[in-house]
Amino acid sequence: MWSLLQRFVHDESGATAVEYGLVAAGISVAIIAILNTLSGQLKSAFSDMLKSGR
Repeated sequence: MWSLLQRFVHDESGATAVEYGLVAAGISVAIIAILNTLSGQLKSAFSDMLKSGR
């Protein structure tokens, strides 16, 4: 039983999966923030084009 507990404490295979998950979440948040910024700029650009009659 003691050796099983020691193996569990020293096992780092799950930590790698968690790290990859955190990196993926960070990249997703960055992409969403960029898309939200660009969507506002694109809306205003198309609105300006429609108002000017192009």
